[in-house]
Amino acid sequence: MAWMHRNVQRGLLVGLSALLVVVAGYQFAAPSSGVNLGLRTLQLSNADAGVSSIYRMSFTYATSGTLGSIAISFCSNDPLPQHVCIAPAGMDTTSVALTSQSGAAGFMVSSGSPANKILLKRIPTPITPVAATYELSGIINPSSPGTYYARVQTFASNDGTGPSSDYGGMAISINNALAVTATVPPYLIFCTAVTIGSLNCAQAVGDYIDFGELSPSRASKGTSQFLVASNAGNGFNVSVHGTTLTSGSNEITAIVPKDVSRPGTPQFGFNLRANSTPGSGKEPTGPGVGSPDVLYNQPNFYRFVSDDTLVSVSKPDDVRLYTSAYITNIPTVQAAGVYVSTLTYICLANF
Repeated sequence: MAWMHRNVQRGLLVGLSALLVVVAGYQFAAPSSGVNLGLRTLQLSNADAGVSSIYRMSFTYATSGTLGSIAISFCSNDPLPQHVCIAPAGMDTTSVALTSQSGAAGFMVSSGSPANKILLKRIPTPITPVAATYELSGIINPSSPGTYYARVQTFASNDGTGPSSDYGGMAISINNALAVTATVPPYLIFCTAVTIGSLNCAQAVGDYIDFGELSPSRASKGTSQFLVASNAGNGFNVSVHGTTLTSGSNEITAIVPKDVSRPGTPQFGFNLRANSTPGSGKEPTGPGVGSPDVLYNQPNFYRFVSDDTLVSVSKPDDVRLYTSAYITNIPTVQAAGVYVSTLTYICLANF
């Protein structure tokens, strides 16, 4: 329970001749005898205007004697029990419950009190000076911000009648609710390049991969990278769009389904893992947790199909760097020419 401490009012209250205020059958007498209650505090679980709150009231009984009831009045004008109490607008104690008590216990809430007053009663029992705490729930705060006062009087009787024993006042502050808002803007970080340093798109370099001269006796290889991160609630998808290597009407066959490198056989494809045959590529790195799609996630197995999904994440993910490891193989009868492919990597965030 979060408690908000409010002001504590201390000071001697001047005793007057007996003045009785009769409300709904209960008499809340001004002090004709007795002394100030000791150290007094009043804590509210919620100090917003017009809301239900728990009031924790603590004070020290000042005199020895018989204790049978405690009268608590909430007033908008002052904490002095000899003055007429003006009820705070909107305050309602009719559903109050005594949820805990210590120091001097055995009390129960007396029914029938008005909306700004509470009477706690018990079988009259002797008491000596002692610190006590009473927790009262179900109190509706005043409907307007401002300073309000609690008046406390103790009685030997169990109905709040007769001369008061101890008495004291406390102040509380009721406030307007303070709304705090913040906005987290949606973002998508995505870039592609031959190399991307330090998990930073500002260090993305290159957009051209040269396989060199192709040979039927060995695989040719190359790599590129893409970096992705997003706070999209439903994650994101990365796909690839393009064609296999072509030269005019001639082409090198794309690898479908995924397969190992086979020198002497027409092949073009890639994966997103570190490979040993041929030695190429890197494992995904970075604080993100995304992983390649199963079709591109097996070392030494390669594939290329335009519009394939390469990475799919279903929730926000931190920065993650993926390396595309390409291979190309040709047969001895591959037509001469300069073979070119243009690949476009696409990332769609699912907000």
